[in-house]
Amino acid sequence: MASRLPLTLRVYQKLSAAATPLSRLLIARRLRQGKEDSARVHERRGLSQVERPHGPLVWIHGASVGEVLAGAALIERLRTLNIRILLTSGTVTSAAVVARRFPPDIIHQFIPYDAPRYVGRFLDHWQPSLALFIESDLWPNLILAGASRRLPMLLINGRMSHRSFPRWQRASATIAALLGRFDICMAQSSVDAERFAALGSRRVVTTGNLKLDVQPPPADAAKLERLQAATRGRPVIVASSTHNGEEALLIEVHRAVARFFPDVLTVIVPRHPDRGEGVACMVAAAELKVALRSRDEMPEPGTEIYVADTIGELGLFYRLAPVVFMGGSLVEHGGQNPIEAIKLGAAILHGPHVANFTDVYEALDSAGGAIQVDSAEMLARQFIRLLGDAQARLHAVEASTAVVGRLGGALERTLGVLEPYLMQLRIEKGAADA
Repeated sequence: MASRLPLTLRVYQKLSAAATPLSRLLIARRLRQGKEDSARVHERRGLSQVERPHGPLVWIHGASVGEVLAGAALIERLRTLNIRILLTSGTVTSAAVVARRFPPDIIHQFIPYDAPRYVGRFLDHWQPSLALFIESDLWPNLILAGASRRLPMLLINGRMSHRSFPRWQRASATIAALLGRFDICMAQSSVDAERFAALGSRRVVTTGNLKLDVQPPPADAAKLERLQAATRGRPVIVASSTHNGEEALLIEVHRAVARFFPDVLTVIVPRHPDRGEGVACMVAAAELKVALRSRDEMPEPGTEIYVADTIGELGLFYRLAPVVFMGGSLVEHGGQNPIEAIKLGAAILHGPHVANFTDVYEALDSAGGAIQVDSAEMLARQFIRLLGDAQARLHAVEASTAVVGRLGGALERTLGVLEPYLMQLRIEKGAADA
């Protein structure tokens, strides 16, 4: 099979094998940056301290938090079939989310670095019966090794962005060799489906976006009650999953909103919690009173901006705020998923850079379920308008809820495509249990 691979992949295999001894340096650097869990770095080398469970094992891989949460409902449905799940991801944040929000019988491992030796160890240990890759985190050695072991592999919730598509077109033989190893590619939209087909997927099915079927994020009742008591009587606005460059704008937005609502509390939730200290320092330098959640600080009556730099607590803040700005959209990041906030009754504001969720935001905007703002000034004006107009908020929430309901259903369509594979797993499980 190696001889039939494009030159790019053959070179990649050789270079990644030769670079394997350098992984210790990479791990050391990532540990210093807080990007690895020191107790679990062996998983990056394909080693595990967890025993493989008996019987069929479905392996699901998602790059980070968004992909892992997109697979949550699917994972729950698979659990009802008494099929064990191995869930892999690549970030410490996603591992923390899995620990907080997933049942304890879900086995989480960090995805190994894409070196042939590490990938081989991983597959030899876990011997998955079926592999489901969420969206587009495609590691060449991992995919090629899985195919060589005749592991059924499917791409679910597949997305091919308008940026990635032309890049892969320039490496058409490479991407075709990878996508051609998947039995089926389930795409989020017809546009994604056309792109995957053009790039070499053997069989493409449009199933929709699993992120539209996610359940509202949970919230600890006691923590929510404390926050509600601390903010009672105050208008609260949330800036969710913000990225570098947006917080400075949000400080100015807060000042503008406070001229109309003097006791407004702005909650900033950085996409990467380790940025919380820096954001708090920026707010303090702007001479605004700030509190930091990672220090167990609560918003006091005089607190102007609350930096919520913790993992897995968005459900708390979405329940506090009638209006939410979705971050990663005033800077060129691609936007964040608005569905969880919508399902908890928030009106949605977003910037122009939402390529990660183009179809969703287009549908929301056209229905009046979300509003695009192109500047900090526009964002402040919309916060002011929506805070002062309960009817406008209600209209936005009703419209967005209708859009989400209309676009949903990806979970059932995905399960329909998976049914032949799941039937085979049930047969194997029956034989293993006999």
